[in-house]
Amino acid sequence: MDLSLSISKRILPRAFYAHNPKWVAKNLLGKILIHKTPEGIVKGRIVETEAYYGEGDPASHAYKGKTKRTKIMWGKPGIAYVYFTYGMHYLFNVIADREGKAGAVLIRAVEPLEGIKLMKKRRKVDKIKDLTSGPAKLTQAFGITGKDNGVDLTSGFLTVTEEEKEEKDKIISTGRIGIKSGQEIKLRFYLANNKFVSKR
Repeated sequence: MDLSLSISKRILPRAFYAHNPKWVAKNLLGKILIHKTPEGIVKGRIVETEAYYGEGDPASHAYKGKTKRTKIMWGKPGIAYVYFTYGMHYLFNVIADREGKAGAVLIRAVEPLEGIKLMKKRRKVDKIKDLTSGPAKLTQAFGITGKDNGVDLTSGFLTVTEEEKEEKDKIISTGRIGIKSGQEIKLRFYLANNKFVSKR
């Protein structure tokens, strides 16, 4: 079977993302993030996520309403939301919930599966554990930049697919990391025994 055809059959459809961000964040765990670039293909198993809501969520970019940067959060689910932070790093999110209702899920960490040599080159590190165990590390290793903001994740070169082999892992829920407001809300999720999680 054509590999590209088999991958396309497993790509998560838009309907998957048209759910409550908390549901999407939990159900993205174990799914496979794939980025096809001119340098090569990189793949990783999603092991850590955080859910964000709209105007009622003080930690969300949508908290103060629509801006030029954040209007994407009210858009079509299944779209990439990539933004630059601290003047240094890109962070990769997926738009969640129904269109017209703000929501997103931050992909915080993945377990490297394919293209590890390329990830090491991009990250300039040799330890596999350090390649993608955090949201900024992940985007650097996967070559995800601001150019990917607005990309449709349901087709094309940046996608999320079903697990290649189903693994039943315990999911841990905690408060979100690196925010000043809304820390107490348990909207961060990670796979309990995975060594690529950013923080326990």
